[in-house]
Amino acid sequence: MEEQPGLSDQYRTASPWPLLVAVGFALTEVGVFLGLFPIAVGGVLLLGGSVAGILGESGYARRPWRTLALLGAAFFALGGALVATQVPGSSVSLFETVADPNGVVGRGLAVAVAGAMLVAAGLVSQAVGRTGQGI
Repeated sequence: MEEQPGLSDQYRTASPWPLLVAVGFALTEVGVFLGLFPIAVGGVLLLGGSVAGILGESGYARRPWRTLALLGAAFFALGGALVATQVPGSSVSLFETVADPNGVVGRGLAVAVAGAMLVAAGLVSQAVGRTGQGI
């Protein structure tokens, strides 16, 4: 008699990605809405990475790295749009505002920085994957 009836090795176990997507989304919300830069960046990184991972695992994306870079570009564009709407046109005030950001600019910078990090991670991982295929 089997110890665990109904279970076999042919069935996959549960995926960890939905939990990570939920935690990443919650951390992103808390960090962005409360203006906590490190938590916002970490939340966006976790959210983007876990969404790319779940799409790769489910078969919607062949490789998660391209998806990661595309998600990063979207986050970067969203953060850049937030910053662009709040910063005056002169370049001197742009540097002053970035050095000492107000609420919306700081939040936009957090999303843009995390997006740039996701793009960099996706591009570097793709490049490493291409060079590692020939080995």
